[in-house]
Amino acid sequence: MAFTAREIEAPPSEVFAVLTDPTTYPDWLIGASEIRDVDHNWPSPGTKFHHLVGAKPFVIPDSTEVIDVEPDRRLKLRVRSRPLVVAEATFELVGDDRRCVVTLTEEPAFRPLTDLARPLIDPIIHARNHRSLARLADVVAERTSVPG
Repeated sequence: MAFTAREIEAPPSEVFAVLTDPTTYPDWLIGASEIRDVDHNWPSPGTKFHHLVGAKPFVIPDSTEVIDVEPDRRLKLRVRSRPLVVAEATFELVGDDRRCVVTLTEEPAFRPLTDLARPLIDPIIHARNHRSLARLADVVAERTSVPG
């Protein structure tokens, strides 16, 4: 399991608003390049957003599905970049009206096949997710900054 955490200077509700806005993913999630479509009831469980992963000309069309959602506290997604990657990513937020800690846990969906490669894969995923959460903090800061 790849586990990453970051403190962000914003309340959980503001961070959650970015996490549940798929149009922001290319701005902060390493590897996301374009959002193609978002299901009408997003982020209800079972809904998806459709995206491209990678860099042109090597992009893969796929989707991310909501598995579970608890507003301002938890978002669990099934992320896909097939044929190689199907994983579950869980964002959890804990904080107060000034700041929160965001944790991101990412696990392969098909454990028996990937457990052999995990010692190599997990550090790479951790580094990617660490950088993505730093970029998430920047996006949240841009959205919440008051012009002045």
